[in-house]
Amino acid sequence: MGNGTARTYVELSSDGVPLSIGVGLSETALAGLPATGTEFALPLPSEVSVAPYDHAVVNWGPTGHPPAGVFTVPHFDVHFYMITQAERAAISPADPQFAAKTALTPAAEFIPAGYNRDPFAIPRMGVHWSDPSAPEFSGQPFGKTFIYGSWDGAFHFTEPMVTKAFLEAKPAMEVSALKLPTRYSKPGYQPTSYTIGYDPAAKEYRIAISGLVRRQ
Repeated sequence: MGNGTARTYVELSSDGVPLSIGVGLSETALAGLPATGTEFALPLPSEVSVAPYDHAVVNWGPTGHPPAGVFTVPHFDVHFYMITQAERAAISPADPQFAAKTALTPAAEFIPAGYNRDPFAIPRMGVHWSDPSAPEFSGQPFGKTFIYGSWDGAFHFTEPMVTKAFLEAKPAMEVSALKLPTRYSKPGYQPTSYTIGYDPAAKEYRIAISGLVRRQ
C-alpha cells in the first residue's frame, strides 16, 4: 500500500481466545498513495479462524466521500467483512434485486443503539449505518469514527474510519467503546470496542475491532 505494506492480524489471549482483529499499515504506507479511490482487500491470517469474520478491506479515499463537510477529507475506511469476497462482489446494481435488498432493514434488535442508515447502498459494500451523535456531525473535525454495514436485511460488516491526518499524528493506541445491538445477525466473535493508534516499536499504524465477545 502506497510506499509500504498493509497486513491483517489477530490478537489472541494466552489460552488462544481471539481478542481483536486488526489491520497494520507500515509507516511508509501513508506516502505514495493513489490519487484516486482504491480498494485493498486483505485475507485474514490463516492460522486462526475468527468466525464470522472472513476478510478485511481498506478503502482509501483521497478526497473522502459524502456527506460533504463531514467525511470529505482524505481517510481510510477499514471494513471487516462477515461475508466472503464472492458474496461482496455480488452486491451490485447488476443484481435485479439490488433495490429490494437495499430497502430491507434489519429488525430493531439487530440495529446498534442510536445508529441511522443511509438510504442508498454502495456496490461491493452495502448500506452504511452511522451514529448521528458522533462529534463529526455536530461541527467538530472528523478524526475517527465507527460505522456498521448491512445488506439484504442483515448486518455484515463493521468499519472503523480514520483520517490520514489522524494517523500521521502518530497517536497512542486508544480504545473506544462501541454502541451495540441487543442481537447479532451472525453468531461468533463480535467487537465491543475499536482501537486505533501507532505502535512505535513496530513503526506501524494499527486499526482494529477489539474487545471481542462470542455472541449467539
